[in-house]
Amino acid sequence: MITDSIISVPLITLVGPPNAGKTTLFNLLSGKNHKTVNYPGATVEYAISKIHAKYNLKAEILDSPGIISLIPSSPDERVAIEALFSHPEIGMPDLIVATVDSTQLSRHLLLVEQLLQAGFNVIVALTMTDMLHKRGMDISAALLEEELNCPVAKINGRTGSGSRELIALIERRLNSHQGVPAPLSFEKSMQIDMLINSYRDIERIEKKVLYELPVKPDSFNLTEANKKLVLLNQPKSSIDNLRLDRTTVQIDNILLHKVWGFLFFFLIMSLTFTSIFWFAEPLMNLVDKGFSELADFAQSFLGHNVIGDLISSGIISGTGSVMVFLPQIIILFLILGLLEDTGYLARGAMLVDRPLSKIGLNGRSFVPMLSGFACAIPAILAARTIPNKKERLLTVFIIPLMSCSARLPVYTLLIAFLILPGKLWLGGILLAAIYIFSIFSSIITASLINKLKNRIITEEDNSSFILELPSYRMPKLSIVLYNTYSSAKVYLKRAGPVILFFSLSIWFLTYFPNYNPVVESEGLSQNQIVQLQNAERLAGSYAADLGKFIQPVMTPIGMDWRVGVSLIAAFAAREVFVSSLALIFKVTSDDEKLQESILAAMRTATIEDTGKKLFTTSTIIGLIVFFVFALQCLSTIAVSRKETGGWRIPVLQLVIFTSAAYIFTFITVNGLRFLGLD
Repeated sequence: MITDSIISVPLITLVGPPNAGKTTLFNLLSGKNHKTVNYPGATVEYAISKIHAKYNLKAEILDSPGIISLIPSSPDERVAIEALFSHPEIGMPDLIVATVDSTQLSRHLLLVEQLLQAGFNVIVALTMTDMLHKRGMDISAALLEEELNCPVAKINGRTGSGSRELIALIERRLNSHQGVPAPLSFEKSMQIDMLINSYRDIERIEKKVLYELPVKPDSFNLTEANKKLVLLNQPKSSIDNLRLDRTTVQIDNILLHKVWGFLFFFLIMSLTFTSIFWFAEPLMNLVDKGFSELADFAQSFLGHNVIGDLISSGIISGTGSVMVFLPQIIILFLILGLLEDTGYLARGAMLVDRPLSKIGLNGRSFVPMLSGFACAIPAILAARTIPNKKERLLTVFIIPLMSCSARLPVYTLLIAFLILPGKLWLGGILLAAIYIFSIFSSIITASLINKLKNRIITEEDNSSFILELPSYRMPKLSIVLYNTYSSAKVYLKRAGPVILFFSLSIWFLTYFPNYNPVVESEGLSQNQIVQLQNAERLAGSYAADLGKFIQPVMTPIGMDWRVGVSLIAAFAAREVFVSSLALIFKVTSDDEKLQESILAAMRTATIEDTGKKLFTTSTIIGLIVFFVFALQCLSTIAVSRKETGGWRIPVLQLVIFTSAAYIFTFITVNGLRFLGLD
């Protein structure tokens, strides 16, 4: 909810295209003390805060989503623009500060002209002036103010230079405007001729306000360098020929090269994936160990009873299942923030746009899909960078098909069952084959959903891939770190409660009806006795009843209710499948020999009704196929629900992927049996 204080003081809204320095300016003026809110009835986010006390200005400042004009090109842009004309809770802004990248005047001034034509009270904040200076150019704020007939201020959001002058302009503008005019609906008055005339006027203004700084003797010949760099819409004027600075030209000659560009792209993305996968592992193990020890302490302190098990296995372990993903999320958003702030993320998206467009996605979908191999949760959160809602939802939809790290313990166990001792190299080949299979599965699925997306994803499709390539620059670490912190906090607030609720639900199903089973304790340690008691309790739980209820479904794929119980338990997290098998087959070995003991139990397990072997080559391969497709992760469902704004997409994911998993498992098991591989 938005507080009353927002309405009782003037509201200043920051408006500008993506990468125009809008959020950096917001952080500067707010002191990074803001809250993130959703527009009512939409998942589009905006941040709002009081102006920092050091500026002595009582006003609220709102950081709106990036837009390139007042004519929306996506559902999210439509929400943001309609809220600009009449916010559903706080009304119209008293003042708009339009951020304009000084190096991109020809593109960014169109939005300013539209805002002025619509009747808004506008101040222009010129950003990226330091980048303009590096290109040997400067801009006259006075001439631009004269041309636009509105105040103009130069601002450096990274150093804070010009912030006081901007605040002074804001204060004077607020005091000079009594009441807020009622803007027109700009979309109704926009015509093609008007748009052409606007661009002609902007070209005239750009030539007038931009001027070249004195050229140094050793200056770099940008005109010659630009001729070597192939760009769409090659600029013609002398000003446009200086649009790219020396560093950007030299780097792009390599990173946008038709061969080396893709090589460096895959190296950078591989480093990103490796960082999420490997660098986070020690931290995840530390978090997991901490919550495990805390759960063990609570269990020993409270005793082996309902309260003790609720606190330890339900609440503490459930909270741990939320926190264990935090290192991956922090590392992901830290790397994405650095890549975006340097300007490379836009290049990477451009490189892979063409192949991804064949399956209904665009270049911005690649990083979330790649991140899905580490964990679907941060991958779904990373899909926020996709502006088109339909493409964002399609990306979110297929991310669970990426073989995340939680599947690794399952794959490791199942592959170990298939290969002979001493044939570890074969296990590596099989694991690689599984990952390749998951990639092709996601591509095929995306292609099919793209053809049926009007039925599955009911969003307006106005897709386009218009992307500015910003100049390369050193990222400001404080801003990247703060944005990473904000993203991690959003994950905890959004996904945490839902994941905890689902974890408690799984605990209830696997614990009740509660009874204290009696087990033979002779020759067993206390830990082994507890493990046997838990196994007996699980065998008589509601989850076991549910497993026996779905026995008719398990029989056609060559499995029984015990595997069904493990699959149900795996909804808490896929890796739980292994520990659940250990419980259901009463494996009591120490952790060091747990896999060997589980494998031994699996090799001797038989189906109770028929006496046939439960785990065979066909059923193990069938289980691998099942885990490739099935959405066995309540955390993913929870995050998908939060990011898509409803239950439609996650329910469709659950139904479609689980159904596909079952059908393909049935075909695999029975097909292999028909071929004699059993």
